[in-house]
Amino acid sequence: MTDRIQPMPVDWRRPLAALVLLQLVILAAYWHSALGMAMIWARSDTYAHGFVVPLISLWLVWRQRAILASMAPTPGRMAWLLMLGAGALWLAGDLVSVNAATQLALVTLIVLSVPAVLGWRIARALAFPLAFLFFAVPIGDFLMPRLMVWTADFTVLALRLSGIPVYREGQQFVIPSGTWSVVEACSGIRYLIASVTVGCLFAYLSYQSMRKRMVFIAVAILVPLVANWLRAYLIVLLGHLSGNTIATGVDHLIYGWLFFGLVIGIMFLIGARWVDPAPPLKAPLPVSLAEPSRSGRWPWFGLSLSLLVVLAPHAVLALMHLGATTTAVQLARPNVAAPWSATATPPSTWVPAFQNASADLQMGLADAQGRPVGLHVSYYRQQDYERKLVSSENVLVQSMDPVWARVASDSADVRLNGQRLRVESAVVREHARGIAGAGERLLAWRFYWVHGVFTASDYAGKLQGALGRISGWGDDGANIVIYTPLSDSKTAQADAAALLQSYLDSQGGALVQALQQTRGRD
Repeated sequence: MTDRIQPMPVDWRRPLAALVLLQLVILAAYWHSALGMAMIWARSDTYAHGFVVPLISLWLVWRQRAILASMAPTPGRMAWLLMLGAGALWLAGDLVSVNAATQLALVTLIVLSVPAVLGWRIARALAFPLAFLFFAVPIGDFLMPRLMVWTADFTVLALRLSGIPVYREGQQFVIPSGTWSVVEACSGIRYLIASVTVGCLFAYLSYQSMRKRMVFIAVAILVPLVANWLRAYLIVLLGHLSGNTIATGVDHLIYGWLFFGLVIGIMFLIGARWVDPAPPLKAPLPVSLAEPSRSGRWPWFGLSLSLLVVLAPHAVLALMHLGATTTAVQLARPNVAAPWSATATPPSTWVPAFQNASADLQMGLADAQGRPVGLHVSYYRQQDYERKLVSSENVLVQSMDPVWARVASDSADVRLNGQRLRVESAVVREHARGIAGAGERLLAWRFYWVHGVFTASDYAGKLQGALGRISGWGDDGANIVIYTPLSDSKTAQADAAALLQSYLDSQGGALVQALQQTRGRD
């Protein structure tokens, strides 16, 4: 006896056509977000699984076809309101060029199109296949700094427990056989995302108990974290014991993936011991007994309302672009008032790694005692996904910089233009003469100027940028860094912080005036 597929009920044909049309319109209207997501899948090993996530979701939907055949599609109430919220999220993300927000909103719109056209009952039957689509969104990089710190903490602790002396400074550490650094590739984010994605799919397919599913997913989160810590420790240990002849180049990445594959394989083998038997499939109701549709016109009503919601953010964006400033940036140089004076060159060759600014300024100053301070301003206008003020790529020092390293991070409460401001504080060190050597060190303070407001928070910077565009103020903003060399004294950092605060007290007003002059629309 062969398993013959039941013919599609007549009541499903128009709803399916409406759903496909709506999703095609969503992809066409938000093509930039979809293309950006696909480009991240193509260039990043961390998110390469995004190519197969939609295919897996379609396969999971196909597995539910017998259950779906007995359901009559009807538009879901309130689905359009949720789609409106997703459209607002996309608009907010596009205003400040946040890929994660726009891509998350795109997938949310695609998921919500199902209840909007087919109804909540069908959406509940497809809850996991629809939720699985969110694994296609390349979100997770924000976890890397914390994961890098945990990896470095564990590696240093394990080395010391192994009897190997370690000198640590930030994410870099020295052992007798050489110098090591914990960079983005060591964070374990690739292992974590891969494990969670496959773990959720395995738990859904293998278990019927929600408790079992949650336990296995928790294990899929914990195991790659611990495995990455062990991997980092073993690689450093192998390098140390072999005199840095193995596990020090590309091969340590290969060893890492082999170790991760072994650990994850064991995790799934253990999980397979508690697999639940598949529940018996319920025979679909005959087409004649299927729940009748409420109206012959309902697919097109749901489709029309959903299309209006989907296209609304683009209409708002088009109206906002009418008043956008397109003039080239002429970055004004802050006036220097006594007792401070301008110097011929900045106090250091170090330059913050801010990408694609509309204009940059690098200048040096000195106080009455001749103590140097450097000022760096990167100004942004007509921001987009390639040129934006608040970006994970705008950093004080890139992790693979051959000359400079960021060895300490903190925050500092300062005063600027009569207001209290918490700034990002960091110690930047020159690689010269080794990690514990006497290379040049700088204390740097970083903050933003956006929508006429100073802040060091990425979230506040994005919010102020969106408010600036919505209010007609514009998208002008600046990344500002002031820095000074650190001496060898015990009070070096406190003295340097006092000098930077002295600069803000004396020259902060001139800095504000220069930024306002650059914007040119007061």
